[in-house]
Amino acid sequence: MNLANKLTMFRVVIVPFFVFFMSAEFVPLRFLWALLLFALASITDMFDGKVARKYNMVTDFGKFLDPLADKILVAAALICFVELGWTSAWVVFVILAREFLVSGIRLVAASSEKKVVIPANIWGKLKTAVTMVAIVVILILAVLMSDFGLLTGFPARIVSDVLMYLSALLTVISGVVYCYDSREFIDPSK
Repeated sequence: MNLANKLTMFRVVIVPFFVFFMSAEFVPLRFLWALLLFALASITDMFDGKVARKYNMVTDFGKFLDPLADKILVAAALICFVELGWTSAWVVFVILAREFLVSGIRLVAASSEKKVVIPANIWGKLKTAVTMVAIVVILILAVLMSDFGLLTGFPARIVSDVLMYLSALLTVISGVVYCYDSREFIDPSK
């Protein structure tokens, strides 16, 4: 396994620890720990692709695992957010439904006669970046408000909703573009 794929695998390994801190009410500064882990995972997301391209380490496994690692990380954060009442379940449903749809199309393309591995497009990358930034901002608010008792009275839920609605909108747009671009693999007549 090359360095780029190891960075991606590391991102997957971080997820259970992130979920632990999000859920462990008994841990002091739990949201700070969760934020640090999420930020570390997000940074590895930036570097694994750069390393793969710069050192010619791009593999089909990496093309498959990188977006999957993103989905696992983001899904974990969003599910924790719903449990904590920080976002609406319908927003998370929209985001996760798109992820399942895209993963399904990727599986069909990979198992087709052409054996196509479909990498993330610019809309998918933008959606992922905006969603990760939204999650980081929401976690920063949680750290400031819950861990440190600052920003009392700040409308954190409104900020969270706006960020998550923007993420959901980009999710829908990227999903539509992805379906259109991959229409040859989702033709019901085949």
